[in-house]
Amino acid sequence: MTTDRSIHMTGNGINGGRLGLLLVHGLGGTPVEMKPLARKARDAGADVLCCHLAGHCGTGEELAGTPWQSWYASVEEGLARLEQDCDRIVVGGLSMGALLAARLAALQPERVHGLVMLAPTLRYDGWSIPWYGFLLRILIHTPIGPRLSFVEKPPYGIKDERIRAAVVRAMHSGDSSAAGLLSTPSGAIREMWRLTDDVKPRLGQVRQPTLLVHARNDDIASLANAFHIQRHLAGRVEALILDDSYHLVTVDGQRDLVAARVNSFLTGFSGASVTPSVRAKVANGG
Repeated sequence: MTTDRSIHMTGNGINGGRLGLLLVHGLGGTPVEMKPLARKARDAGADVLCCHLAGHCGTGEELAGTPWQSWYASVEEGLARLEQDCDRIVVGGLSMGALLAARLAALQPERVHGLVMLAPTLRYDGWSIPWYGFLLRILIHTPIGPRLSFVEKPPYGIKDERIRAAVVRAMHSGDSSAAGLLSTPSGAIREMWRLTDDVKPRLGQVRQPTLLVHARNDDIASLANAFHIQRHLAGRVEALILDDSYHLVTVDGQRDLVAARVNSFLTGFSGASVTPSVRAKVANGG
């Protein structure tokens, strides 16, 4: 059984209140990809939990054998952990993690006060996805389907070449808890589709304030994903479109801008003002 790799950071509180931020990583990813964002939120005073999704940070077989309901159960467990110490909670997720976060917001409106969706992925339709990608839905149901896996390829969701090189080294280290698996098994992709089919009809149930962050040139999931979500959410939506990032917006070159905007969003749930360092980043980055 894989060791729990959740990352928990305790802030100093914001204006006497305890604000919690629950962060959810993407398919085949790890809590580490949420760590840069978590540090900035912690420094602004929030308690942050980067939850570890079931089946992740281990082998491809473990990931392929884990249904999406178990991923969601990990998010529910993370919410319960934060509720032990926090008065208000915002949930955020990256890629597939954004869908899990949205599901939690839809089903737990009294417990989740805000939502952050980072590069939300309803469809794999970014510019790096081959034109024949649509055939995957057919192949996955053939006899060879369960044996298929899909190897990560450049640019790996990262535009900044220096950061990309570091992530690739971590991916080849043999430790899947550091930067995820080199390939995604077809079984996990099938579960991702099932999760998407469950979440899309629930978007209209999300009434909490939401921050949407997406890269204009996302290589994995086009900007159309964010536009679809924005149209269907029932609450107030803020949007940040990035011009110098790819899919992994929490680690790419504009990660500090993303963190600053998230921290600015968080203060709306605490009644606090932004700390001086965060305020400067918001002013300089938009």
